[in-house]
Parts: sequence; C-alpha cells; structure tokens
Amino acid sequence: MLESATRWKHSAPIPSNGPRTSTTASWRWATVSPDEIWLTDFGDPFPGEPAHHRPALIIGPSRLFPDNLPFAVVVPLTTTRRGLSLHIEIEPDASNGLDDVSYAQCEWLRSINRRRLVTRLGAADAATTREVSRVIRTLLGY
Repeated sequence: MLESATRWKHSAPIPSNGPRTSTTASWRWATVSPDEIWLTDFGDPFPGEPAHHRPALIIGPSRLFPDNLPFAVVVPLTTTRRGLSLHIEIEPDASNGLDDVSYAQCEWLRSINRRRLVTRLGAADAATTREVSRVIRTLLGY
C-alpha cells in the first residue's frame, strides 16, 4: 500500500495495512466482514476498470473467507449514475460512511488482496446487500 497515495475525500490518512489486521506468517491484512464498505486501493487500471482509491462492498459469507486467507471478494462503488440494471444505488447515511449517492458496480465483482483495503467506512443495509447478491447471481447464471 502506498503511504503517499492520494486519499478519498472521506478517508483519514492512509494506514499501510488498514485499521484492523490479522497476522499469518509475516503477512498482515484487514479483517473484514460481509456487507462492509471499505475504501479500497484498486491501483492503476486498464481503461474502463475501477481505479485508484474508491469504496467497495465486501461480498460473500464469512465462512468462505476466514481471516487466514489473504483475499476478499468485493464490488466496487462509483458515484457516476450510468442507468445500468447491473448497478445498485446506495444512499449515503451514517451507517455506510458514504458522502454521496453511490452505485455498486456488480459487473466488476472481483477478488482482491486484503492489503488493498485502506479503511473501513461502514456497512451496507440488508436490503442493499440482498439486491447486490441477486444481481450477481443473475450475472453468474444462478
């Protein structure tokens, strides 16, 4: 994680390993739970991909992603409304930590190393996570 990287407007100074960590061997990474929203460092993208620091929703049951695994499955968020049925709107509130209306980009579902997780912003409500899960199941043909 780059300590000198730019910060998302809602974030505190960027810690090198996130606020909550788990240790296995010499690696350290964030401890996460499904439905949490984290500021995530997606790095340098190919054209059209989510980029740099942006919020992401953690997906998947905890039992499949225990703390000793160094990765998490996330759905990136954007503040750009594109009118796609694959995007789920998330209204900002105190519990999710978002400053603006955001959209879960379900088509960009991806696995990332937990060291890319910068800071926890909050958690999505149950209705939002159910809708994101429904769209992902449709995308994957389940």
